[in-house]
Amino acid sequence: MNLPFLTPLAPDQIAGAGVPGRWSYGVRDRVRFAEIDQLNHVNNVAYLQWFEMIRVRYFVEWGMTRYGPGDPQVVMRAQTAEYLAPMHLGDDYLVACRTINYRNTSFTIEYVCFSEGVKVTGQSVIVMVEPDGKTKRLLPDDLVSRFRDFDGATRA
Repeated sequence: MNLPFLTPLAPDQIAGAGVPGRWSYGVRDRVRFAEIDQLNHVNNVAYLQWFEMIRVRYFVEWGMTRYGPGDPQVVMRAQTAEYLAPMHLGDDYLVACRTINYRNTSFTIEYVCFSEGVKVTGQSVIVMVEPDGKTKRLLPDDLVSRFRDFDGATRA
């Protein structure tokens, strides 16, 4: 992969790196020593942290929240990960995400971690909540349109 590190990547850059499928948002990085476990491969927790990193950047860049006062809360309801192959210190990787489906107040994000093949996949179910932390917030029409038009998401 000959793409910049920690810079948002466009769908054509993600596809050009060999990641299979249609991905709307991605970031490239390299495995650090702190992410390695006693078995000398990336610890499972590191993948979840990479998913969180890309998810937060996606939320902010797409205008879902800036995590400021009065902004909606984006609450994770569920998270999954499927570990397909190990990664090691110094491996370059690309983590990407997209919204695959949505409902009135929630949506599902899918993730891929790619490094000379798919290493890990995952999903998160996210619920939009008012700043009070209790009341569900309807997804704005412009966000739903972006999910459909840019990510290829469908109504669940």
